[in-house]
Amino acid sequence: MTQDTALDILKIGANVFLTGEPGSGKTHTINRYIEYLHRHGVDPAVTASTGIAATHVGGYTIHSWSGIGARTELDEWALEELTQKEQAVKRVNKTDVLIVEEVSMLDARFIDTLDEVLRALRQRDEAFGGMQVIFVGDFFQLPPVSRERQMQFAFRARAWREAKPVVCYLHEQYRQEDQEFLTILAALRKRDVRDEHVASLIQRRCDPDTEREEPATQLYSHNADVDRINDEELGKLATKLRTYEMNSDGTKSVVESLKKGCLSPETLTLKVGAVVMFTKNNFEEGYVNGTVGEVVDFDSSDSPIVETTTGERLAVGAVDWAVEHNGVIRAKITQLPLRLAWAITVHKSQGMSMDSAIVDLSKAFEYGQGYVALSRVRSLKGLHLIGFNERALQVHPDVADQDAEFHKRSRAAEKRFAELEAEKLQKMHGNFLTAIGGTLGEISDEELHGEKKVRRARSAAGETYEKTLGYLKEGWKISAVAKERGLSPSTVFSHVEKLVQNGRIDPSEVRYLWEETERTHDELEDIQNAFSELDTTKLTPVMRHFDNEYSFDELKLARILM
Repeated sequence: MTQDTALDILKIGANVFLTGEPGSGKTHTINRYIEYLHRHGVDPAVTASTGIAATHVGGYTIHSWSGIGARTELDEWALEELTQKEQAVKRVNKTDVLIVEEVSMLDARFIDTLDEVLRALRQRDEAFGGMQVIFVGDFFQLPPVSRERQMQFAFRARAWREAKPVVCYLHEQYRQEDQEFLTILAALRKRDVRDEHVASLIQRRCDPDTEREEPATQLYSHNADVDRINDEELGKLATKLRTYEMNSDGTKSVVESLKKGCLSPETLTLKVGAVVMFTKNNFEEGYVNGTVGEVVDFDSSDSPIVETTTGERLAVGAVDWAVEHNGVIRAKITQLPLRLAWAITVHKSQGMSMDSAIVDLSKAFEYGQGYVALSRVRSLKGLHLIGFNERALQVHPDVADQDAEFHKRSRAAEKRFAELEAEKLQKMHGNFLTAIGGTLGEISDEELHGEKKVRRARSAAGETYEKTLGYLKEGWKISAVAKERGLSPSTVFSHVEKLVQNGRIDPSEVRYLWEETERTHDELEDIQNAFSELDTTKLTPVMRHFDNEYSFDELKLARILM
């Protein structure tokens, strides 16, 4: 099924299981649907099965959002107690669309418990309390962690059957373009690994100590191997050690959940020469979750400058991971979007895309572990295999059997929707929006990205951008704001840029900041002309254009003032 067809099915309000191979665009499709709902005045609940996955989508874990917590099931008394919790009842009843990412890591018992909770809190005896539920994931990836001997996948749940989710199996491929590699991954999914597939993998065997022109992250199945390698490699560097501490704000329990799921550590130690990986998507700045590079320098504000494997040099400032509900930021953490990346675990690599990876599967112990690791890279050429065992090439037999049924149901759904007239489909979309309190007309960019964000900022106590705004309105310099707030100048520059983008302050009101750079206005004009001539908003091309004459902060400020 194509992404566009899947999006049309989501818009009619049907319960959906959105699946597909790694790189088929599941996250992209669900993000398009979230954007569509926001533009029509609907605020979906975006959740995930694990803390790591939750930080990627900017939402809660499904355990936290539902109030179930660490429990796998609730008895009658626990369920009754949950119905008395005002916040949980209010949160669930305000939700008409629930998205659950990485559903493969939830077992059937939890899915049934979630169904019981939503029915009780919404007082509606329908599957999941009558809300639209969208499960997103790929069951060939890592399975649930379960204490039960007879663990059952989510699709075996009674509630899954009652919800009757439409299966949308995406078939387009955006990560791997290597046909030989795609054939191997398809053979793994079908449990049809042949001698020629193994032979192709063996050809990618290499010595872990082989010197490479570009840094490549090593993937291991166990944390002990990862920690040992990162500590050893950092210790080998003779350069100065710099430490960055994570800041946090908001509800304590939600903050702790964010910290647990964030791939950036609470204390990040870096040196020039350190191999790092970006832990968050920021397409505007030129990096995504999984981008690998090397720290080559630190700027005047102590922000690391990372050169990626594609040659881009990026000054990396702190970013926020936040949990937001109904327009209010409940909690957030702030840290550099980096982690040491000589090595990471296969578990933490799920969802990443890499040009190159050194993979050790000699200690693989779980179904799907090898499949996840291999499918992180974009081509066979980018795979450097230093070990694997028989278990590494196995996927769970229950999943392989069920996959054929998912394909069949997806093809049937695609055929049904292809027969619908465009006018009827649009009417169905409108009917669902009306039913969940949305608007038929789209909300403008100004309302969506401007006024709405202003309201959110005002309602969040102690919102960091608002504090910076107050100092700017009083004419404070960047260095003074940074010192007063205990932030780096680069972070304050990022605040200024956000405030300008959101219409909170006009560029003319912060033009005085240029004086602090001790650069002339002619130089400002030269930089701004370079942005225009190069037809870019990225900093690195302009820095190269001037042969590193200006700092990243100076270029960022010039961009703000354009």
